[in-house]
Amino acid sequence: MSEDKQPTSAREEILVVDDTPANLRLLTELLSGHGYRVRPADDGALALKSVAAKAPDLILLDVNMPGMDGYEVCRRLKAEEKSSRIPVIFISAFGDTRQKVIGFEAGGIDYITKPFEAEEVLARVRTHLRLRQAEEALRNAHNTLELRVQERTAELRRALEEIEGLKSQLELRNDYLQEAVVEAKAFGDLVGQSAALRQIVGQIDVVAPTEALVLILGETGTGKELVAHEIHQRSARKEGPLVRVNCASIPRELFESEFFGHVKGSFTGAVKDRAGRFETAEGGTIFLDEVGEIPLDIQNKLLRVLQEKRYERVGSDVTRRADVRIVAATNRDLKKAVAAGRFREDLYYRLNVFPIQVPPLRERMDDIPLLAKHCVELSTRELKCAKPRLTRAAVTMLQSYDWPGNVRELRNVIERAVILARGGVLDFDLPITGQAAPPARPGPKTDSSAGNPAAQPRFLTEVEVELFERDNLLHALESANWKISGPDSAAELMGLKPTTLLSRMTKWGLKRPEREPS
Repeated sequence: MSEDKQPTSAREEILVVDDTPANLRLLTELLSGHGYRVRPADDGALALKSVAAKAPDLILLDVNMPGMDGYEVCRRLKAEEKSSRIPVIFISAFGDTRQKVIGFEAGGIDYITKPFEAEEVLARVRTHLRLRQAEEALRNAHNTLELRVQERTAELRRALEEIEGLKSQLELRNDYLQEAVVEAKAFGDLVGQSAALRQIVGQIDVVAPTEALVLILGETGTGKELVAHEIHQRSARKEGPLVRVNCASIPRELFESEFFGHVKGSFTGAVKDRAGRFETAEGGTIFLDEVGEIPLDIQNKLLRVLQEKRYERVGSDVTRRADVRIVAATNRDLKKAVAAGRFREDLYYRLNVFPIQVPPLRERMDDIPLLAKHCVELSTRELKCAKPRLTRAAVTMLQSYDWPGNVRELRNVIERAVILARGGVLDFDLPITGQAAPPARPGPKTDSSAGNPAAQPRFLTEVEVELFERDNLLHALESANWKISGPDSAAELMGLKPTTLLSRMTKWGLKRPEREPS
């Protein structure tokens, strides 16, 4: 038997139903000769009994038979669960479209017209058996997958129940530990644990649930935008947008359009309608950063929005309602701006309903350890580089500086140090403005300074500075027993990279003293 005459599977069995003995014999011999197992039946009732006893893989079913025609046999087969998926191919001398439609409606999948060609019968049988095998494989795979999903679902359900139990335990423990534990992210994006920061968070907790206007005051770089973000996140509007407007960056002639929007053709360049920031912030919060930079003629219109909650787009007569909460911020002294006539007094009092003063970093040095750690983690994640070590000495160095640029400057300094550290120890190049000056070496006394301590100079010469730095390095090396790198090393004590320490040792010719022979 040639390969193309082999059935797809040795177990494939075909039920042939035809009331004409010649056709029944011809189909049986044809299919048997190509390796299929064939069960013949000469009427519909016998076919149904045969299928009930054992379901075949495919049925060739004559349409016109006495007693029960092929259409009725097919309908009964499809009505039973056991035989509903068996493919049925009709055989009939009538091949008109109406007969085929009836056959397909009864549940058949194909139609062979008498007199039939042997190759056509074999081709259709082979095709539908392969389709059935594919469907069975797909069904089995689906059942297997569904079983695995059910098993996995049960496992996940048990895991969730266990997690819920652990969660309950943790919540009980948290009740006892809540007051004692201070995390760097305890205040959302406001990092720190100082009394000053706690006071700010207390103010946020009080005002955030209300609709009150908030004016955030503080130097540049202190984190006023983070305070605004926390107010929004802890308010009833947290699901709405938080829209930031940097008033210092808007050209004077575009303020009104930026705030309230415009309609097409309202001015040169207005090629289409545009929504303003107040409309964009609908249902949420608008943060007016650097509010002191708003021109006087726009301040009047902003005051109207604050008081009446209404505005119009530039070039439009349609009044819109402003369903927004306003949080403003400035690094200017608005009282002085009012006195100088640069800021409306009524707008100032309207904005200053609930002021929050953000202190400069130099007034909350206790926050620097947590801020530094947080900035190192942010920098290493954003720069995709190895995380360097932040030593105690490095933190002490950071706390010795007065940070005129506040948290923003701290972030920049740490990011630069992370880049230069290359996974080693962080080293900062900072002026020691806030650090006590090193003691001066005693020098030759002059007549003017002798006996007069107030006349002694409070600065060091270049030579004296170098001598101090050399002695300081030597002292660190001796304290670390000349250990250059690693824990408790001189590099760690001084907050330097080991390579920097070695470079300075070479500069001043410092070497570990040789041991005397015993």
